[in-house]
Amino acid sequence: MNKEVIGKFISSCRKDKGLTQMQLAEKLDITNRAVSKWETGKSIPDASIMLDLCEILDISVTELLSGERIAMENYQKKVDENLVEIKKENEATNKAARIGYGITLILLLVLNAVNICVHGVQKAIAMPEFIIMQTIVVIWILIYSSVIAKVEKE
Repeated sequence: MNKEVIGKFISSCRKDKGLTQMQLAEKLDITNRAVSKWETGKSIPDASIMLDLCEILDISVTELLSGERIAMENYQKKVDENLVEIKKENEATNKAARIGYGITLILLLVLNAVNICVHGVQKAIAMPEFIIMQTIVVIWILIYSSVIAKVEKE
């Protein structure tokens, strides 16, 4: 999905309906700044308001995500293309999240190991910083595990 193409399409459809960014924003109960971000390609509409946006602009979600009007004979093909594109984007995001969580977890464990090496086990364990770091590691492991579980579930 190309955010810029989607944004231009939203802008065009909004103008075709004779709506200002402010009027569209009011109908969706959002800020006109959010509409501006869509139209400039900085973001796309949140899934929670896509149906309302499409209804207001008199377009389908498939047309919105494609950034163009779609003839009926090409409709199923565009639906399939959009689903594949969304799946690819989700996989890339999930991979980046797993890598980020993994690297952070490794860094936290390395910091703990360095602390133990520098201060010795007895001193390190007695330090409040060590206890805080251990708590962070445990919390991070739980978060990382839930992210991995979520990704595998999908």
